[in-house]
Amino acid sequence: MPIVPLIRIRQGNRAPIRGAGRYILYWMISSRRLKFNFALDHAVERAHELRKPLLILEPLRCDYPWASARLHRFVLDGMADHAKFCDSRGILYYPYVEPSVGAGAGLLSALATDACLVVADDYPCFFLPKMISSAAERISVRLEIVDSNGMLPLRVAGQAFSTAYAFRRFLQKTLPAHLGEFPSSDPLAKKRAFESAPGLPESITSRWSRASPALLSGRAEALAALPIDHSVPPAENRGGDTLARAQMQSFVERKLSGYGEQRNEPDLEASSGLSPYLHFGQISVHEVFREIAERENWKPEKLSLRSNGSRGGWWNMTANAEAFLDELITWRELGFNFCAHRTHYDRYESLPKWSRKTLKEHERDERTHVYTLEEFETARTHDALWNAAQTQLTREGRIHNYLRMLWGKKILEWTSSPQEAIATLVQLNNKYALDGRDPNSYSGIFWCLGRYDRPWGPERPIFGTVRYMSSENTVRKFSVKNYLRKYGGLEKSTLLLI
Repeated sequence: MPIVPLIRIRQGNRAPIRGAGRYILYWMISSRRLKFNFALDHAVERAHELRKPLLILEPLRCDYPWASARLHRFVLDGMADHAKFCDSRGILYYPYVEPSVGAGAGLLSALATDACLVVADDYPCFFLPKMISSAAERISVRLEIVDSNGMLPLRVAGQAFSTAYAFRRFLQKTLPAHLGEFPSSDPLAKKRAFESAPGLPESITSRWSRASPALLSGRAEALAALPIDHSVPPAENRGGDTLARAQMQSFVERKLSGYGEQRNEPDLEASSGLSPYLHFGQISVHEVFREIAERENWKPEKLSLRSNGSRGGWWNMTANAEAFLDELITWRELGFNFCAHRTHYDRYESLPKWSRKTLKEHERDERTHVYTLEEFETARTHDALWNAAQTQLTREGRIHNYLRMLWGKKILEWTSSPQEAIATLVQLNNKYALDGRDPNSYSGIFWCLGRYDRPWGPERPIFGTVRYMSSENTVRKFSVKNYLRKYGGLEKSTLLLI
């Protein structure tokens, strides 16, 4: 019986499987991990089935949108983990980092020439769908694309959901059937399929050189040689499977018990910190869920039979665990659902009709403040709390969860049109955020303009009936003094209510 559920596998082209090939090629492009990965499970299964060794190719191009030292470094940290692990297991792993624009062209096709088939990660966002589609046409061997994005297979839902409530109801009806479908915790443990893995010919290794030890080890001069944006430096937060797992365990042990009450407090660090690792595929939702379930002493039979869309009570875990799982599963996978079914997920036209209508009606409303992209980017607005949030983004590659919503709402208020607001939000988020360019981050951006929400009264200038947020109300609800000291300078605050 197949390890990977068939609903998670789709055929990318009509090319045949080449039984005489030398290896199974796993093209690792979004699920960048060696554990709890359905795509790797499938590649391993194919290797056993065809009695061939496995070759793992993990490439990193230099011309993807917003390519920077920050994003490259995070991916390279994961590559370093993978190289060390595979070397210890005798598995052929090939990390390739493009040294110049276009230098990597032809590598996949060249490796596919000697492959029985190619297995690739499925991912519904950013440039990856087009890249996968293009590759499927170029290679002469079967391409099988595997969904390892979330707890619920992407193809289970036949539509995009417009609210978290509707999607939560759907999850409560359909997810129980998939809770027993877990990827392997160590798919590379069985060595017999990987013994005698062939070396790659000199024609490939000389043209497309393996990433150097200096680059994988994090040497600044090696990273500086790459043609990427070095104005966005690496964040203090480093990447890789090892640190992802440590972050998960730290959160579960130290913060989960207060998550529900503390996650919106700017002066507290109560969030999981997992979103960058989830975005780059360095940790799996399945592994995080298993960690939570084990801590909660939870079994599937504890599930409530209700499917009423309620945020709490369905899992029959503690309130804090349920609050976190609603973010990890409901909201995260809602974004993946939208991107999988709407190709224009990143455009103004993807907003619901009611929000486009009300924003259009108020598009000509007078703005008290209008800022340029440069002023936003350099945190030069009149609002100290907003400036602090932007400073955290540029410095650390993240914004506190609650303030991220405020940050987006204010950009809508301080730009000349909703379309300009979206362009500004996408540019700043995708350039600086470690978890940007992701279905979940697009959910957050477009929520600020009404996606997944409903009309709210009273009707206001600029916003119309789109939900309004203000720095003054935020200061009334939460303590922000320490946050401002760290990121904005309390003495510069224009907020009179602190």
